[in-house]
Amino acid sequence: MAVEKKIVREEEPESIEVILRNGQSLRVRPIRPEDKKKLEGFFYRLSPRTRYLRFQYAKEFITEDELKYFTEVTPPKRYAYVATVGEADTERILAVGRWDILPVGNVAEVAFTVEDNIQLRGLGTILLEELARAATKYNIVAFEAQVLQDNTRMLEVFEESGFRLKKRFAEGVYYIAIDLKDQEEYEKRQAHREHIARSAGVKRLLCPHRVAVVGASRNPESVGGALFRNLLKDGFNGVVFPVNPKADSIAGVLAYPTVLDCPGDIDIAILVVPAEQVLSVVDECAKKNVAGLVIITAGFGESGPEGREREKKLREKILSYGMRVIGPNCLGILNNNPDVKLNATFSPVSPPSGNLSIGSQSGALGLALLDHAKSINLGISSFVSFGNRIDISTNDLLDYWEDDKNTDVIVLYQESFGEARKFGRIARRVSHKKPIIAVKAGRSKVGAAAATSHTGALAASDVAVDALFRHAGVIRVTTIEEMFNASEVLTHQPLPRGPRVGILTNAGGPGVLAADACEGLGLKVTPLSEATQKKLREFLPKAAAVLNPVDMIATAPPESFKKALSIMLQDPEIDSIIVIYIPPLVTKPEDVAEAVGEVLSNYMGDKPVITCFMMSQTALAEIRKSAKYPLRPFIFPEDAVQALSLAYDYSQYREMEEGTVVKFPEIDAEKIRSRDWVRNILKRKGWLMPEEAIALLKEYGITVADTLVAKSAIEAADAAERLGYPVVMKIRSSRIVHKTDVGGIAVGLKDAEDVKRAFSMMLLKVESAGFAGETDGVIIQSMAKGGQEMIAGMSQDPLFGPLIMLGLGGVSVELLKDVAFSIHPLRDADTDRMLRGLKSLPLLQGYRGRPFGDIKALKEALLRFSSLVEDFPEIDQIEINPLLVLEEGSGVTALDVRVYMNPAE
Repeated sequence: MAVEKKIVREEEPESIEVILRNGQSLRVRPIRPEDKKKLEGFFYRLSPRTRYLRFQYAKEFITEDELKYFTEVTPPKRYAYVATVGEADTERILAVGRWDILPVGNVAEVAFTVEDNIQLRGLGTILLEELARAATKYNIVAFEAQVLQDNTRMLEVFEESGFRLKKRFAEGVYYIAIDLKDQEEYEKRQAHREHIARSAGVKRLLCPHRVAVVGASRNPESVGGALFRNLLKDGFNGVVFPVNPKADSIAGVLAYPTVLDCPGDIDIAILVVPAEQVLSVVDECAKKNVAGLVIITAGFGESGPEGREREKKLREKILSYGMRVIGPNCLGILNNNPDVKLNATFSPVSPPSGNLSIGSQSGALGLALLDHAKSINLGISSFVSFGNRIDISTNDLLDYWEDDKNTDVIVLYQESFGEARKFGRIARRVSHKKPIIAVKAGRSKVGAAAATSHTGALAASDVAVDALFRHAGVIRVTTIEEMFNASEVLTHQPLPRGPRVGILTNAGGPGVLAADACEGLGLKVTPLSEATQKKLREFLPKAAAVLNPVDMIATAPPESFKKALSIMLQDPEIDSIIVIYIPPLVTKPEDVAEAVGEVLSNYMGDKPVITCFMMSQTALAEIRKSAKYPLRPFIFPEDAVQALSLAYDYSQYREMEEGTVVKFPEIDAEKIRSRDWVRNILKRKGWLMPEEAIALLKEYGITVADTLVAKSAIEAADAAERLGYPVVMKIRSSRIVHKTDVGGIAVGLKDAEDVKRAFSMMLLKVESAGFAGETDGVIIQSMAKGGQEMIAGMSQDPLFGPLIMLGLGGVSVELLKDVAFSIHPLRDADTDRMLRGLKSLPLLQGYRGRPFGDIKALKEALLRFSSLVEDFPEIDQIEINPLLVLEEGSGVTALDVRVYMNPAE
């Protein structure tokens, strides 16, 4: 049904792009007083039946007073959204959704009207979603509606929305109550509707029937000439129209002066014209009712202030026309589906057809990817170069490829992210069905700056990218070579079911290298079973090694490869096999390839078998072409092992439970936020006082150290007496971040004299460190005993939102950097992943006789911490260090907490 939304502006949006379930885009915005004439025109375009269903009587006219009432609204009393199409001077209203507050409680009555020719596309659902989103800002908790029993389409909108409903029927009218507080099912259905809309939008572009190339050229070496000829050469199963006002025909095809002159409908137009002509061509395409554009032209957001302004105008124009767009500044699109055969790129090569789909932000790199794919005979299902992605982005492509039966593996090259949080949600869903391999450029500061310059988009921090990819199950690789190696394995091999690898080779050295690489990448090379070793000894020479790796020695004939591989495939204690061959004089590579290929062609099991022929690239290409049973061998064993390890890591992710976001029923966020002291801190920007930060954690059920405030030496001694010795003293300040660095912590204070002395010395040290006047006494805490110091924290990433950290705590955290990150909100399964990512995890698991830590309590504390982050978006940074993990069954205790507030304006 509906709907993917992109906020165009940060404040209450002037307009939102929405995508209908057929892939068409429209603009939705709040209604304005100046919309009276547009609303009047909308009313008179409605059919009599639609007017009757909306107003529940035969309404033939609309008055000036009614137009004023409907357009001059002030929330929360009255509010309305309109869906429109067209630029400002030609804008038309296509649908209206509105609420009017009712006199009882925080409840509003809603009503919707959709123009007849655009009904059944999910637009009513979109307006309901937008009204519900806005209603939460005004504390409206429920909607009510009155729907005639004949208005089955409107009834379906409510019933399929996912909101919890109550209905009663009286005298031909359904009275519907919609609960806006219970949104769990709504969010699931909304995500599904969004998925359908995104997928349909991409399909409109990748599966056209009639294509116009605006800027097609007679010169086959120009971009427009090469792209047009690729469409012809690759056998596009549709009609293609060259558009060029200076040519009668191009490549033997009749040309047209403008897209308006092309006969019949046009599904998509490929624009290969100078940047300054793009906007006028877009206008012509809109008049022609072209559904989608692929804008090859550069000179937009990536090219400086003038280009950014041009891109802004282009974005506004396509939004007003409701077009779906790929680009600008891109290589084009390719769809190898036999029913389509669309090559709308200017690549000089046409890759073979296969099950791998590629999305690339860089057009130049896209050329290299297609070229290399052809050179290694790696089949491509579809390819999209999305460039500056003013509309279609990675998120849309993932939604399309998720359901595309011709796509089994997805590869992405990203330089920056647009809607990063949405990417994480979509990728997490898709990766449970299909592997996603990603190369994210900009790991270094220089690379990030170059990526930003290249795309005109904000580059994400690499820590956040890593966390996002792990969270979503995306396979991150660092080089293009690694990307293709992983693609080779994932497109042609089953996933490994375990880490145990059998190595079969005719040379000891490469076998050892492969075994070392396996151990370093989390795979296991364990001795083969006695039964398997016995079968191998029956035909291998005495000099052969059969333990694992199996070294058949250099004289091993093709038949030995065939027998040994067959035996190892039957061993239940082997999960994957790597076959390594070095060509000696006594055997021909072609014969070995045929022997291995014959075994694999008859094998009906599910173990991946990776081959490695240590030969030149040229010789290897000949093997691939000439083998009776095609193989896809690597050259070096390390590459083969790395690709296999990535496949195994992905296989593990697929097997893991996705987990759920845990709700703690005893936590009442609204009640907590309504407390006077909490309302006070929500108004302030900056670091909280220590006792305020500790109290906030305590509200969320996280155990904290008993803490008392003291503003004099005597008060400090009294506080220590109340808590009981020994105690810890910490400076109380909203400015001092690292207390240890300025002498702001004193531990092991045993009596009143110790406390008073420490108080005086601490103030002197802090003042000498440059913080005179920045303190307000101290806090006193009971001295904690035992346990393992950990750290938990959160910082707001500008693209990814809250980024949650767990690691080895204490004063050395920045030195050791043993930390793991995850995207918020945490699911229960995420806490396990974070813990497994720590080198220090054994310290909580009884390392060298240490007591086991309370890992269960630590995981619960992390989930409660995530709930706090969810309920308090005003928190910009928060850090618990140390978070003391006590012995198993004793829980955890937060000893020190820092919270930085940054209230929304």
